[in-house]
Amino acid sequence: LEVDDEIGFTEAFTHLRTGVPCKDRVGMLNVLLAEGLNLGLSKMAGATNTHDYFQLSRLSRWHVESEAMARALAMVIEGQSALPMARFWGAGQTASSDGQFFPTTRQGEAMNLINAKYGHEPGLKAYTHVSDQFGPFATQTIPATVNEAPYILDGLLMTDAGQKIREQYADTGGFTDHVFAVTALLGFQFIPRIRDLPSKRLYLFNPASCPKELTGLIGGKVREPVISSNWPDLLRAAATMVAGAMPPSQLLRKFAAYPRQHELAVALREIGRIERTLFIIDWLLDADMQRRAQIGLNKGEAHHALKNALRIGRQGEIRDRTAQGQHFRMAGLNLLAAIIIYWNTKHLGQAVTARQRDRLDCSPDLLAHISPLGWAHILLTGEYRWSKK
Repeated sequence: LEVDDEIGFTEAFTHLRTGVPCKDRVGMLNVLLAEGLNLGLSKMAGATNTHDYFQLSRLSRWHVESEAMARALAMVIEGQSALPMARFWGAGQTASSDGQFFPTTRQGEAMNLINAKYGHEPGLKAYTHVSDQFGPFATQTIPATVNEAPYILDGLLMTDAGQKIREQYADTGGFTDHVFAVTALLGFQFIPRIRDLPSKRLYLFNPASCPKELTGLIGGKVREPVISSNWPDLLRAAATMVAGAMPPSQLLRKFAAYPRQHELAVALREIGRIERTLFIIDWLLDADMQRRAQIGLNKGEAHHALKNALRIGRQGEIRDRTAQGQHFRMAGLNLLAAIIIYWNTKHLGQAVTARQRDRLDCSPDLLAHISPLGWAHILLTGEYRWSKK
């Protein structure tokens, strides 16, 4: 209620037929809590004193859809980044992305897959982008077994906050030569943490000119004619991604599926090899880059811990049987996490102001290490007693 009073994110949930914002604000907040806490509408109806199941179900059917979730999230993220406290953590120009596994059921039309890395139970992944100000500005539901790399650009290009990013950090799962190429074409600095870095090889335009001390690190020659002949098509592909005509993940998956037959994919791979070679050299020589990447990825991991604490319902399992239901569950969880981060950021700022007023130490160097991801002071379980007013 406090965050909605300041931002008005519930106004993003308009009626599907009339386009009028939802007038039942408390009812909409109940629905969003049911999604974010993984309770479901029936459990939420028993935990609230204002609405029954049929009222919540009607609100969910007529007001909750993907674009409304995205609009509400964008409003919260923009509001949080404007708070004075957020400026101690960054300028909103760097971000990290990573996938988080959630156990699911085998039943329903959304048959979930088993990834041996996470055990023998089926599940899905929520691939989330987190800015340096801790805001989770984008999330996608993806199968547990797919490569995460193609989905990096979706969060950067499909949101306003993502387009402000200049450095994008990712773990080993988000690294391919195609991603290196496309991020460079679009003006993003891609900084992945490569697990098997010593086994990676460098690619040169003229390997014969390489010093003999580095010969063992050279993997081959860059096929420059392939890049030159396909350059106009590569620019058209990049323009297609920027325009939003096709999700970048869909285009990158197509390129990766036919690397031998598709000449455009080969040209993209060659550009990626150039960019990866330049990145490896910078990574080895720039300790500050390594530090920035580690800080960014640590923020993403801490964000996962908050989400694990929030999904208290149904023993943490995502039991929705449709892909749309699973998407709403992940989007609701992300929105609820963003609301908590906004509230924490605001009240941390008030605490800092009070300390400064009392002339106590508030060094910016120390404030940069404070996180708005705590939840120990928030009661996640119990009943929701809303004021009748």
